[in-house]
Amino acid sequence: MNYRRLGSTGRNVSEVGLGTWNIGGSWGDVSDETGRDVVRAAIDADIDFVDTADVYGDGRSERHIGHVLDERDAHDNVFVATKAGRRLDPHEADRYDYDHLSSFVDRSRENLGEETLDLLQLHCPPTEVYYQPSTFEALERLKNEDKIARAGVSVEKVEEALKAIEYDIVETVQLIFNPFRQRPAELFFERARREDVGVIVRVPYASGLLTGALERDQTFAEDDHRNFNREGEAFDVGETFAGVPYETGHDAVEALDPHVPEDLSLAELTLRWILDHEAVSTVIPGTTSPEHVRSNAAVSELSPLSHRVHGAVRDVYEEYVFEHVHHRW
Repeated sequence: MNYRRLGSTGRNVSEVGLGTWNIGGSWGDVSDETGRDVVRAAIDADIDFVDTADVYGDGRSERHIGHVLDERDAHDNVFVATKAGRRLDPHEADRYDYDHLSSFVDRSRENLGEETLDLLQLHCPPTEVYYQPSTFEALERLKNEDKIARAGVSVEKVEEALKAIEYDIVETVQLIFNPFRQRPAELFFERARREDVGVIVRVPYASGLLTGALERDQTFAEDDHRNFNREGEAFDVGETFAGVPYETGHDAVEALDPHVPEDLSLAELTLRWILDHEAVSTVIPGTTSPEHVRSNAAVSELSPLSHRVHGAVRDVYEEYVFEHVHHRW
């Protein structure tokens, strides 16, 4: 496993981390033991960056992480980033205040078994919040109280990321970036490098499309967001298949397949493509399979992709995907 600096936090973290939305909720039925096995597999694969949120299974994901860190006596060895804010009404930006955030932080501290959270990220708040200094003053206060060690944001739009890093308290930005969502590389990465902001990449596989494992007629469980959020019915549609219409995503995957090197899978190409961007601090694929955790971690040791492959990825994006996502996120 290779490690990268997480911006101005000064921490080096595994460049392949673990996302835990999958083991918390909205991805079908996942047992408690399976969820914990995923966290155990990550630690065994030298992954030391784990991302979660208070709303993943109403704290279930956080509790799985806390359970395994207790079991392994690994609280000091694993950097855990959690999020808060999604419990609030997105139409009431003024509720992103100290009182609400503090109560969410206290709950996450209990779930994770941590006195001080390693990193608290605002969880995709409405755009108005980024223009509300009082919210970021609340984060400063939480840091001064040692309830959190660092603060960041998880955003939907590149423009939100650019606004967020105007606040000194924001040391990291989490966003969607993959071969189907390329705009951050154009508009944000260079700015993040100049400002020494850590970049955390989520949804690397576009909800499974970029693993090559989904069929066009795939069925998903009723409580799987890939079933109930196709049109953004529950939250931002960009979180589901990276905002790409499902059929279009399959067309793009078929166009990309001939350019996948013979010794790589589509999933390996996808993670390697993301890691080839130096601005990325860590990428956080989620899974319910310990074996997939191990294969994700192994991508850290693969050689960078050729310029030819990078060019092919860009060509497929421009032909199939650009019109659906580039202007939106």
